[in-house]
Amino acid sequence: MILITGATGFLGSELVYQLLENGARVRAIKREGSAIPKILQGKPVEWVTADILDHFALEAAFEGVRQVYHCAGMISFKSADRKRLHQVNAEGTANVVNLCLENNIGKLVHVSSVAAIGEGKPGQAVTEKDLLEYTGLQHGYSISKYEGEMEVWRGIAEGLTAVIVNPAVIIGRAAGDKGSGRIFETARRGTSFYTGGSIGLIAVADVARVMIALMNSDISGQRFILNAGTLSIKELFTQAAAIFGNRAPSILVRPWMLKLALVNRSVVHSLTKQHLYSTEKINEALPGIVFRPVSEVVNETCIELV
Repeated sequence: MILITGATGFLGSELVYQLLENGARVRAIKREGSAIPKILQGKPVEWVTADILDHFALEAAFEGVRQVYHCAGMISFKSADRKRLHQVNAEGTANVVNLCLENNIGKLVHVSSVAAIGEGKPGQAVTEKDLLEYTGLQHGYSISKYEGEMEVWRGIAEGLTAVIVNPAVIIGRAAGDKGSGRIFETARRGTSFYTGGSIGLIAVADVARVMIALMNSDISGQRFILNAGTLSIKELFTQAAAIFGNRAPSILVRPWMLKLALVNRSVVHSLTKQHLYSTEKINEALPGIVFRPVSEVVNETCIELV
């Protein structure tokens, strides 16, 4: 039996779908009130209602499980959500790690983020060796995902077999209007503005495929950056505008403008930063994996919203 947390989310539902296609027996955790995604409706999934913050509610879900994929998490860049981010992304992960240890789970694949990795040297791509160093410019999401990773490393030190994936921004048809979907919804409505930063992107199906491949490998105690390519914010909005029939953005929003708009400095830093990521490590670990071209997936994501 395979257990997936966050199974009703964008990535989690795609992962469950692929596992079922591979003939796996899947138990999926969902919070009370969460709707089952269309992609999984009518599928042979054993649903368990629980919250990752409730250790005792989670216990029953781990019975008879041999593998765990931890996809549950919270995404927010609001300062007011820092406490909640810590609870979900750090404390929730601690609960999952502890239950994996208590139940002698065979392997855990944990979904982190490139936001939990440090910044590389100027002009160089970020690698898995770049550790996050607190500078005051990181937003609460980055810190909470880093703290979640620390819980997994703690579990590994205590004997847990585990792998961490650090995907860039995950996109795809079912992105909806949350997370990365907000980017495309903004583009659909039309905008004349863009920032000077860039963004790493990867298809949701590719992330799920890599996670399954890592689970079924002998790899443990490692983390892997997953990124199919990088686009500038202007390039991304321009490509999306063409599909939606909107004008391409033409006004560069500079950092001082964002600050005048009362955007907190960690978000300003993120929106104006050049994001470059190395995928050398995952390419060496899984040489058969080929990521779909970013432009192709951007088009697909936009067309779903037309």
